[in-house]
Amino acid sequence: MRTMKRAVSVALLAPLTLAACSSGGGTGEGSGADEGGGAAAGACEPAGEAVTLTYTSWIPGIEDVVAVWNEQNPDIQVKVQTGPNGNGGTYQNFFNQLEAGSPPDLGQIEFDALPNFRVQDGLENLGACEDVMAAQDQFVDWTWSQVTLGDEGSVYAIPQDTGPMALFYREDLFTQNGIEVPTTWEEYATAAEQVRAAGGYITNFSVSDINQFAGFVWQAGGKWFENDGDQWTVSLDGEESTKVAGYWQDLVQRDLVSTLPPWTSEWDNAYNTGQSWTWVSAVWGANSIATGAPDTAGSWRVAPMPTWEGLDGAAGNWGGSTTAVFKGSENVYEAAKFALWLNTSEEALSLLNEAANLYPATTAGQQLPALKEGVEFYGGQDIYTVFTEAGENVPGDFVWGPTMTQVYNDVADGFSSAVSGEGTLTDALGTAQGSTVDALKAQAIPVAE
Repeated sequence: MRTMKRAVSVALLAPLTLAACSSGGGTGEGSGADEGGGAAAGACEPAGEAVTLTYTSWIPGIEDVVAVWNEQNPDIQVKVQTGPNGNGGTYQNFFNQLEAGSPPDLGQIEFDALPNFRVQDGLENLGACEDVMAAQDQFVDWTWSQVTLGDEGSVYAIPQDTGPMALFYREDLFTQNGIEVPTTWEEYATAAEQVRAAGGYITNFSVSDINQFAGFVWQAGGKWFENDGDQWTVSLDGEESTKVAGYWQDLVQRDLVSTLPPWTSEWDNAYNTGQSWTWVSAVWGANSIATGAPDTAGSWRVAPMPTWEGLDGAAGNWGGSTTAVFKGSENVYEAAKFALWLNTSEEALSLLNEAANLYPATTAGQQLPALKEGVEFYGGQDIYTVFTEAGENVPGDFVWGPTMTQVYNDVADGFSSAVSGEGTLTDALGTAQGSTVDALKAQAIPVAE
């Protein structure tokens, strides 16, 4: 779903090095924190009395899901507040509330934003909650690694949903034109030439939503950040990233892909009229195509995303959120209990999927009856089986840094210039590499040269 499109994930980090500055907590990325790296888990004891928790989220229909919890748990009531997506304003609200000492008990945080909140010491460590630690084996492995942030015995959020990537394609157009559905990136480039000769574009390359590009790099085995417990290493222009950038640069230069602004009526129209034939996207993209290209119902299918030589079966991830408990909550036990119910119970996961098309982060959740049925818009294909297999093949070591908003903005600026003929996508990554190192240093976050 579109409100979740800004999320990308997985971080297998060593204990995060926190900024060596005031512990008061700032409102900018990476500013303020406690000292000394990973924190020990705090207390997780029942309150012994009725409590009311506050929870902020932007999931459509979340009020109805919380209402079910409230009906079943009169002693742990949850007041939910909704707002814009994280980068649309909710994250800044969280930072402001943390600085003022008045955050909600719980909040929705996307995977790529967790390191930022951790560096600012804004999250409760749920590692002391026995029920939380016991739930680990319920989740897809890489999602649990994401929320532990490399701190052994620590858990900073409960995984909620994921965004494994696959290839959405117009089966009718490929069949009518005798073009094979590509299974490798080399075949995809060849198909792009054939599609262009037939009057269309194989896809649209987004220069503004960098999460998709990150998913491509992730699939290729690249890492944008690493943390060894002492300092951060930035690798935006690493070997895998530049390989992916060079691939798409070639397609852009040869006019084999369009570069329309995503999430616009122009973008929708390209898919609705057959101008764009494929989209390498996450599981939530199924709803985006269905709502944006209604005239093409029945013509789409889903296949595994193209792969690189030597990485057969590997998939990227684009999306995913967590439910975190903010530092200072007086009811960590109760908050953790609600977060676990929200993200592991079949009842809650079914409601979340029905209301917002969330794709669960639990292995059992991915077996929901609704995710085992054929989808009419996709010609009756059981598309979610493809995404389940993709999720099992997402590399587990893509690392996110504490200044991702800055990274996204800088890479997007460079990509936009590149498609206009000023420099290349690879140049843009090199420029963002330098600006990211500078941003970390400016906030007193240790970074390797």
